[in-house]
Amino acid sequence: MKRSVLSLIVAGVIATGTAGPAFASAKWEDKAKDAWIDGKAEATLLFNTHLNSFDINTDVHDGVIVLTGKVDSSIDKKLAEELVIGIDGVVSVDNRLSIVESVDEPLISEQTSNDLTDAKIATVVKSRLLMDSDISGLDIDVDVADKKVTLSGSVDSEAERALAVEIAKNASQVEAVDDLLEVNESE
Repeated sequence: MKRSVLSLIVAGVIATGTAGPAFASAKWEDKAKDAWIDGKAEATLLFNTHLNSFDINTDVHDGVIVLTGKVDSSIDKKLAEELVIGIDGVVSVDNRLSIVESVDEPLISEQTSNDLTDAKIATVVKSRLLMDSDISGLDIDVDVADKKVTLSGSVDSEAERALAVEIAKNASQVEAVDDLLEVNESE
């Protein structure tokens, strides 16, 4: 009887010892994924010229981005949320941004809405180009007008050109892509 109880205790200790590292590894991978999403969210907000990204804080838990801080208007609050919701791996956005402007805001005009959509598209495309390790994203300019993306600048190969165009085409709300990229022949 003592021997079987001792065997059960030893088996329990061994099972706990082997499950511990696997559980710790899963937690580490989840934290790494959240950190990656957080970095992409910070970069996306940083590259958007319509927002003061230094007043917006991001935190990620299990794929949920929590936005905190201050913005000037409800438009900025919505724009910040729209920019980060499209990041790969994001489950949802908990937008806790505070609006510091107390003046009544006019209703969003259709032109303002279109401009915000174009700004969002430009930010998403540029961020994806910069984050892709197979493309020299710093050499590519992204302009958007009426949901049409224009890519200009230079790339190192036809393959890079094709990849850049596909990245732009795959961005949400893009209706067309105008490819003005030049391939560097010197390499």
